[in-house]
Amino acid sequence: MKTKLYAGVAAVALSAGMANAASHVELTPGEGDFTWDSYNSFAEANDFAGETVTISGPWLGLEADNFASMAALFEAATGASVSYVGSDSFEQQIVIDAEAGSAPNIAVFPQPGLAANMAARGLLTALPEGTADWINDNYAAGSSWVDLGSYPNADGETETYGFFFNVNVKSLVWYVPENFEDAGYEVPTTMEELLALSDQIVADGGTPWCIGLGSGAATGWPATDWVEDIMLRTASLETYDGWTTNDVKFDDPAVINAIETFGKFARNDAWVAGGAGAVATTDFRESPKGLFDSPPQCYMHRQASFIPAFFPEGTELGEDADFFYFPSFEAEDLGNPVLGGGTLMAITTASDATNAFMEFMKLPVAHEAMMAQGGFLTPHSGVNTATYADDTLRGQGDILLNATSFRFDGSDLMPGAVGAGSFWTGMVDYTGGKDAAAVAADIQASWDAIK
Repeated sequence: MKTKLYAGVAAVALSAGMANAASHVELTPGEGDFTWDSYNSFAEANDFAGETVTISGPWLGLEADNFASMAALFEAATGASVSYVGSDSFEQQIVIDAEAGSAPNIAVFPQPGLAANMAARGLLTALPEGTADWINDNYAAGSSWVDLGSYPNADGETETYGFFFNVNVKSLVWYVPENFEDAGYEVPTTMEELLALSDQIVADGGTPWCIGLGSGAATGWPATDWVEDIMLRTASLETYDGWTTNDVKFDDPAVINAIETFGKFARNDAWVAGGAGAVATTDFRESPKGLFDSPPQCYMHRQASFIPAFFPEGTELGEDADFFYFPSFEAEDLGNPVLGGGTLMAITTASDATNAFMEFMKLPVAHEAMMAQGGFLTPHSGVNTATYADDTLRGQGDILLNATSFRFDGSDLMPGAVGAGSFWTGMVDYTGGKDAAAVAADIQASWDAIK
């Protein structure tokens, strides 16, 4: 359908949790760095005038506004209307609506566990045949995304239900480039180099790491990200996946090894600011600030893309602070795994216009329109990365595009009593000096106790 589009996009770049004003972006087909050819072909082939696609998800505020701006491209191309409703209780409401037969056409799931449960109950519609092949061919580490979006249906047969749209990256190490330059340090590209750099910093009289696990009632969660990232670098994907479902037990040697590898960083007085005893009591929001002291309290801080929100006011990313990929062990030969999260879209009430919207979401321009607004990352290998709102997002997008595998935060996939309970407290006990095997056995016992 074929109305000329002048969709104004108020581009506010949310770079790793920091709101930075950006210039107004006007999306006009044929103009700018967006990939318009496939969009024009899509518009010529689809006419759904008078139809509405309803969507529900967790996005609120700016995220919802950005999504609406992108959806305006679909409306202009097809004549259909898109109605998005966000909710901070989405995960409860979507189940209620689906059970009542009043679900929207599309649901945006913040993690795959609930989508898998609904698919098993027959409350989702599988994506069209060939979608899995398309994802595999067009997303970096495509098989990872297929696996994360494919679940057994009510008959126990695995089908592809979820299509990921917007991803976050946790496998990041933050540092101050000036500090590295002054000390003559190079950014490491393997875990072996990272460990050697940590030793070198100590030999030079410095402290390599700032680590903080404090988070009120949620104290301990930052350590779970460390262990998950290390698991992906020391064990197979099958082992990692089995661990998140308890098919591989928490006291398995592979898990204990990952915990002990984390201990090389967190339980080494010479390696962590304040000594190992300060790790559990240091608030995670305060821990990166040691990077910016003079002289620096530490040189590196491993944390997800949101952490710049807690950097000192006025910190300019790319200048005052930057990041690099938390590297893999060269000797393990497990590729370049990335840990993170993301939202996936699934069909809860099918229609022809709904299927067309899901096809539209495959177009590079659907991703580019979000990239230009900020706060959005994609593994879509067909996008023009020049459309990212800033260099920070572009760099994180490059990490996704170079990933050989992607896995969801493991603790988010575990039962709450474990992933948001005994795993957290167990990591506090471990950093406090408790044996890794004993900690792992305690966490496994808590999982066994779940009825």
